[in-house]
Amino acid sequence: MRKQLPRQNLVLSELNTMLSRIYRARRDMIRPVFEHPREYILLNIRELAARLEVDPATVSRTILAMGFPSYRDFQRYLHQLSIAHTTALDQMRSTKKQNTSFASRIQETLEAATKNLEGLVNSLDSSKLQDLAARFYKAKRIIILGGDLAQSLASFLHYQLNLLGFHAISATDAGHIIHLMRGTTKDDLVVAISFRRGLRQTVEGLIEAKANGCYTVGITDTSISRIARVSDESLIVSIDAPPFGPSYVAAMALLDAILSAIANHRRLRTVAILKEAEKEQRTGYRWYPEL
Repeated sequence: MRKQLPRQNLVLSELNTMLSRIYRARRDMIRPVFEHPREYILLNIRELAARLEVDPATVSRTILAMGFPSYRDFQRYLHQLSIAHTTALDQMRSTKKQNTSFASRIQETLEAATKNLEGLVNSLDSSKLQDLAARFYKAKRIIILGGDLAQSLASFLHYQLNLLGFHAISATDAGHIIHLMRGTTKDDLVVAISFRRGLRQTVEGLIEAKANGCYTVGITDTSISRIARVSDESLIVSIDAPPFGPSYVAAMALLDAILSAIANHRRLRTVAILKEAEKEQRTGYRWYPEL
């Protein structure tokens, strides 16, 4: 009898590792499901077997052999896999029927962003953020990795950490990440922000930081992404929203929550820093002199 994976670690297992547990013929049979998970995720085991042109017992034995305790666990994995491989076109196609009104499509987008935010509110562990805030204060440097559209999130976090008096560095292009990660040490904390399958430069930078002994924090949207699997601490937040996404409403709220935890972890220090910044914020040259 093949050993089943612990339920809580299913999403952390490598797909190739799971496939290696079954015979080649069964790998060839099940591979289309992993390559196009959205097409199979809602099928029950009989419907899946029919699509694969095998009997349900064969599907069941294959799933158990890969390490899934049940078909429901297998479906959960497919759901995570579909998130990781989602494209803008997939999201456009997932919107409501073509004959819906323009206003209803706008409403659908806002409702999806709200749903993401509600999901974050209901799942975020404040004690986890308290422990994470303490690590920010222990770090010599805080390095934030985030390329492509995630540059906007990296830039926001970088700006706010600098305001709070931290030595924060933002790296958003491949060359900068490569050179910066080479010099990281165990005294550094690295935050990697990337969604779906994960941007190559961000993932590779995270892997090198981890190898150099840095404490690593990953922000992503699925627990099977390399970002989540490599990081010492991973924070999962949904970015799905029609018509083509991604929506960073919930992701930005997560950064707000992290910054709140950091600011309040040493509140007196934060107040002292903000007092120093107040004069510039009231009368500094950056601000237009008249209302």
